[in-house]
Amino acid sequence: MWGGHSCPPTLTMSKKNKSQSSQRLSGIRVLVGRARHQAGALSTELRKLGADVIEIPFIEIRKPESFKPLDHALKSVNAYDWLILTSANGVEAMWARMARLRLKNEALQHLNVAAIGPATKKAIEERGIQVDVVPKEYVAESVVRSLKKKVFGKRVLLVRAKVARDVIPRELRKAGAQVDVVEAYETVVPQSSRRRLQAALKDPKRRPHVVTFTSSSTAKNFVELLGARPAAKKSTLAGIRIASIGPVTSSTLRELGLNVDIDAKEFTIPGLIEAIVKAFPPRT
Repeated sequence: MWGGHSCPPTLTMSKKNKSQSSQRLSGIRVLVGRARHQAGALSTELRKLGADVIEIPFIEIRKPESFKPLDHALKSVNAYDWLILTSANGVEAMWARMARLRLKNEALQHLNVAAIGPATKKAIEERGIQVDVVPKEYVAESVVRSLKKKVFGKRVLLVRAKVARDVIPRELRKAGAQVDVVEAYETVVPQSSRRRLQAALKDPKRRPHVVTFTSSSTAKNFVELLGARPAAKKSTLAGIRIASIGPVTSSTLRELGLNVDIDAKEFTIPGLIEAIVKAFPPRT
């Protein structure tokens, strides 16, 4: 038995195949719950490894109720010393507003820029701005450790989602910074995913072996979409492995009553994929 259910297909590899690792996840169904426009990278790499990928978004990215706070901050950006961006979504939204306001990159050249993680860093640098700080671990606490000795007496602009943890602004203020937090986007539950998720979990031919979580928002929304009573969650997910991108997401999952079976060591999409692969060692 595998996790209380019948075993997934054996992870066989051909000796003639030079790239043996390419089919490491053959026969494994992986549910990817990233926002629709962001699922591509994770899904593509999993498919390259032979996984059967099911895409059902647990999260939808929308514009905030008002862009006024962000627009005001961007128009006054010369007053800031630091810019912190916590996601590629924030980068996309900020540059869209800059274009709308006809602001050029030159307006940002005086800023020190911090990014949470390589995906955010890449998104910023693709837009022609140098990133000065990327924390060792891609979580808010690590951002604070990287910046708290650099921001005393400085003005900091933090661009993020509407619903986000307050670790960064709270701790940087304690370190003597003046921090302005502005919303660039918000995340909501995609109601159209509810029926699709419940149907996939009930269908033995589509029921995933692994469900991936890439943020606390995806975890919270998944439970809402699931619609199961707390006592019924474990039976609904019996035999399904929960894969988390990092400690904050894992903590949220546990708070929601879900066991974390696969924990990424590096808090990135490649790190999550590596953890999933290690959870299914090749069988001889």
